Amino acid sequence: MQNRPQNTRNTFYAIGLSYKKADAEMRGRFSLDNIQKELLLEKAKQEGVSNLLITSTCNRTELYGFAQHPFQLIKHLCDITSGTVEEFQKVAYIYKSNEAISHMFKMGTGLDSQILGDFEIISQLKASFNLSKKHQMVDAFTERLVNAVIQASKKIKNETEISSGATSVSFASVQYILNNVTEVSDKNILLFGTGKIGRNTCENLVKHIDNKHVSLINRTKDKAEKIAGKFDVTVKDYANLQAEISQSDIVIVATGAQQPTIDKEVLAGTNKELLLLDLSIPKNISDDVLDLPNVRLVHLDDLSKMTDETLEKRKAYIPKAQEIIEEIKSEFLAWLETRKFAPAIKALKSKLQEIKSEEIDFQRRKNNQFDQDQAEVLSDRIIQKITKHFANHLKDDSTSTDESIAVISKVFQL
Repeated sequence: MQNRPQNTRNTFYAIGLSYKKADAEMRGRFSLDNIQKELLLEKAKQEGVSNLLITSTCNRTELYGFAQHPFQLIKHLCDITSGTVEEFQKVAYIYKSNEAISHMFKMGTGLDSQILGDFEIISQLKASFNLSKKHQMVDAFTERLVNAVIQASKKIKNETEISSGATSVSFASVQYILNNVTEVSDKNILLFGTGKIGRNTCENLVKHIDNKHVSLINRTKDKAEKIAGKFDVTVKDYANLQAEISQSDIVIVATGAQQPTIDKEVLAGTNKELLLLDLSIPKNISDDVLDLPNVRLVHLDDLSKMTDETLEKRKAYIPKAQEIIEEIKSEFLAWLETRKFAPAIKALKSKLQEIKSEEIDFQRRKNNQFDQDQAEVLSDRIIQKITKHFANHLKDDSTSTDESIAVISKVFQL
């Protein structure tokens, strides 16, 4: 049976771009901050798009929603961001109906992540759902789908080792430092930014590097102080960012700014060898820093290409993860198909109840000894069995649901 999730005349689409075809600069052009997401949701709602989810991470930007044509979603994305339709078409993907559902499962369970098994994406999907719910852009379909993906993610994490060890870009940055910096314990490390990636990076620095010279800077100092209290690192003032960089050997940038926060001018007073790691999308370190002979710049995409024995081992669990996805996705599609024919079964039952009432009323007037109570019980059981037979028929994989519903509607004048 072919499942086509639809909302009236609209079709469910997933449109987006990811690290697979779009480099960091291109992903940056289509990235969305929270304000842009809210604007996009409101604009889309006014123009007929429904049940819209938006994910925008360092690796991808995606829109999931019902529309008459995917160009509606593409145009909304391009109107809000600095990317153009022409640029999008060069690197994008578009999935429809079941393919869109399958893609969300793959994305939300970490199988489509730049680093295999990176489960940070599931929390981002939850945040996307909550934001859409706030703007009344979700319904039963969206909620059920997101919950199914969350269920698959949990089951994969519990029943496989595809997420064993650290799997995020934040860990990859620490691994890069360990593999490429000598005498790392003596280096001054500065972490700029305390968002989720920043927090995870700070935790990985403390956990995997024996270094007592880790400093943290954020525009909002109290956020930095909360993290510092957990990991025993030093907090510096944002006003002294340039001076702190000049004293650092390694600077990790994980801010959420839409424009570069560090460029050649900020590094003007830095003369010693400096390693810069940019974990941000859009890029938060300008490429002009490469004009300085003492600077080495490593971007998120470079870190994500790193492979080690742990990542290779994770690949062995892909088949099991795919089995789990198929199991839970099948349950979702079965629910979806039931939801599709439920109105027809309800209408059929109502029609049979109408026929029953008319016939019982006729027999009651015609026969003085007519047992109405017994007739009610008997006819209700017959109605229940008839509707059950029709429901089982519609659930049959060899049945065309749309055609069967059309026949039932015609025969019973529903």
